[in-house]
Amino acid sequence: MPESIGEPVLCDFGNAVYGTKVNDDDAYPDVYRCPEVMLNLPWSYSADIWNVGAMIWDVFEGKHLFSGQDPKRGRYTTRAHLTEMISVLGPPPLELIKRGERSAEWFDGNGKWLEPDENEPGRLPLLPSGSLEATEENLNGKDKELFLSFIKSMLQWEPEKRKTARELLNDPWLARSQG
Repeated sequence: MPESIGEPVLCDFGNAVYGTKVNDDDAYPDVYRCPEVMLNLPWSYSADIWNVGAMIWDVFEGKHLFSGQDPKRGRYTTRAHLTEMISVLGPPPLELIKRGERSAEWFDGNGKWLEPDENEPGRLPLLPSGSLEATEENLNGKDKELFLSFIKSMLQWEPEKRKTARELLNDPWLARSQG
């Protein structure tokens, strides 16, 4: 992370697509990948809402919420990213897991995480349970409560449960931070 942050710059990272059509390609920089991209589900505008939530966290906290860095492989892996997400957000809903084309790589048919066994030394176990509240380090009281509510409204496992951009504009945390 840079020591200081200048004016924001909007860009499309070279992968802009129309949100009016349903997409199913791999997309987004690794640390900003939303669950539907990782599990290979169709995605649309709500994937951008996840990205905005993750980027706001990065800027505000000065570090990535999720890195996806696999300590055994020394690089990003979807498995490592999912373990971080489960640790902070709790497990994904079974309905979402069942819809994902890649879910069987990480979850059994009942939505339980596939833990490593002695025959699969490269498979990562789940991280200890944490929380978004415990991860946030810069706020206290009402400011922290409003900020976490704002972030949680974007970082929802299920795309259809994420707030829309219009709804986010009216969020109490944004109103408070402007006042």
